[in-house]
Amino acid sequence: MAHIVVLGAGLGGAIMAYELRDSLRREDRITVITKDPFYHFVPSNPWIAVGWRERSDITVDLAPVMKKKGIGFIVQPATRLHAAENRVELADGSSVAYDYIVIATGPELAFDEIEGFGPTGHTQSVCHVDHAVASRSAFERFCENPGPIVVGAAQGASCFGPAYEFAFILDAELRKRKIRDKVPMTFVTPEPYVGHLGLDGVGDTKGLLESEMRGKHIKWMTSARVKKVEEGQMLVEEINDDGSVKGEKSLPFGFAMMLPAFRGIPAVSGIEGLSNPRGFTIVDQHQRNPRYPNVFAVGVCVAIPPMGPTPVPCGVPKTGFMIESMVTATAQNLGQLVRGQEPSHVGTWNAVCLADFGDGGIAFVAQPQIPPRNVNWSSSGKWVHLAKVGFEKYFIRKVKRGNSEPYYEKAAMKILGIDKLKEVTQG
Repeated sequence: MAHIVVLGAGLGGAIMAYELRDSLRREDRITVITKDPFYHFVPSNPWIAVGWRERSDITVDLAPVMKKKGIGFIVQPATRLHAAENRVELADGSSVAYDYIVIATGPELAFDEIEGFGPTGHTQSVCHVDHAVASRSAFERFCENPGPIVVGAAQGASCFGPAYEFAFILDAELRKRKIRDKVPMTFVTPEPYVGHLGLDGVGDTKGLLESEMRGKHIKWMTSARVKKVEEGQMLVEEINDDGSVKGEKSLPFGFAMMLPAFRGIPAVSGIEGLSNPRGFTIVDQHQRNPRYPNVFAVGVCVAIPPMGPTPVPCGVPKTGFMIESMVTATAQNLGQLVRGQEPSHVGTWNAVCLADFGDGGIAFVAQPQIPPRNVNWSSSGKWVHLAKVGFEKYFIRKVKRGNSEPYYEKAAMKILGIDKLKEVTQG
């Protein structure tokens, strides 16, 4: 019998546990360790921040599901992974031993890297459901006395889609409230151009997003570095291609939502051979750490080199479909290992993304996610908004049922039915 620990229960961790249950032997034991007993559908956070969803709409109580699946479930923050000793130390002082572990912690949000940044400072966030709920309160106060809005991402960020989504969702909600004319909006991003997304663009995301911004009267600043944030003011530097400072602007705001840079959580950071300087877990093509071969990792916590040098650092996003492919490959590889075989499965690392703009949106398909690609497609329209609403319901229902089928693949095929998506899911 082997004991497999899954560290984290977000998008990667929850479905990792489900897929492991199907791929391992009946006698093998699975334990999920998480600081939060609830799963939250993170892509819906921008909707929560403007009141289009309630917290309960996107929340799943995982304990009953895990019990039904025969999966151990420990609700305790992990304080340290002792990889050389095959154990995880928990906040209550106890430790959990394992034969194999899958790190699926997601990131730590690096708000502290910029003065005055983040929910404890002067900007809001939609990275976590708690932040989205707080953002909603701040947004309601803002609407009583509207003024300028700043939305975007900080230097080093590796997730840009939610920033674009939130800018356009705000635009749609402000128009509904008949106060859009009182709200100048500026989009601030470290990307070298609008629509770069940390992926050097996908299809014509540059043209599509620039067109949407012009049509919605949203100004933008690219190659931007946030220097500091004060109450009602954001100091932003524009950077030239050679890295020199082109200029400095002080952007006034009554409401600001900025995505932070990510880093690995402290429990798995600073371990030689396991994590990179930012604390992300190093893996090979089988999602396995080269130094500690019984350690695997999936999701945002995985170390992926940036696309290439940019004037301001931009990370590579780990999209849902990409994470799902990591999970499936890892589950299959662990199934082989417990049976005395060598791992042979490799994730596709393809991307299917639906970016909702409130009453429209942009979809893109990248096969693989990192160029050069076999499929490089993007499109826009009101159908994207409807597709994302349908996908949200589909995904949450599957998590509640503990279903191990490939959610992103099935949902994309069921909701969108686009030939390119079929190519990606079979790629």
